[in-house]
Amino acid sequence: MTRINPKYIDQHWLVFIAQGALALLFGWMALFTRATVFSFLIALVSIFLLSLGIIDLLNAINRHIKNRGWLPSVIIAIIEAAVATALLFVSTKEVTWAFIIIAVFTIIKGLSEIILGLTNLDPVDRFIRITCGICGVVVGFVIFNTGHLAFGSFIRLFGAYMLILGISHLIYGVHNYSQKVDYHLAKSKAASKRAKKAARTKKATKRKTK
Repeated sequence: MTRINPKYIDQHWLVFIAQGALALLFGWMALFTRATVFSFLIALVSIFLLSLGIIDLLNAINRHIKNRGWLPSVIIAIIEAAVATALLFVSTKEVTWAFIIIAVFTIIKGLSEIILGLTNLDPVDRFIRITCGICGVVVGFVIFNTGHLAFGSFIRLFGAYMLILGISHLIYGVHNYSQKVDYHLAKSKAASKRAKKAARTKKATKRKTK
């Protein structure tokens, strides 16, 4: 079995599974919804971002308990909650502000994925997060130039990025879970081999003393 570096294993794979599933659900709803009412679409985005923020906050608490670096999760959770709150105060007469807020958030989210990807030691995880982050930055700048589109079309564009984010987080979570399983199996086999070796050594020592 290939040797696995413990530093490559993210112990919070379940967080990425939860976020990935949530992003996929929202992305699917945003892409295929027939709703065109501004207030409904804004509420949909706000609820989604607030849910992501809650998951990131719980992740930060868990990381703090386990001393695994909680600050990035807290910052991301604050940003998501702030954007969700700001969108709730956007009136139907301020559609432009909604475009700007979500576009800026998408770019920030993409940059955070890139930064976290660059600090990741595992090459697969690094590739997943950086690729997803680049997609976020690109989509964010595209959103800035979609002012001529109806708000429903714009939400579909944002939903498409959320699908990408959801898929990448699911892959990230599954990959790290498989690493965790392989690592513990390798540790178990190594411990078993050491125990058997110690037992053989003990038997050999007893034979020599007889």
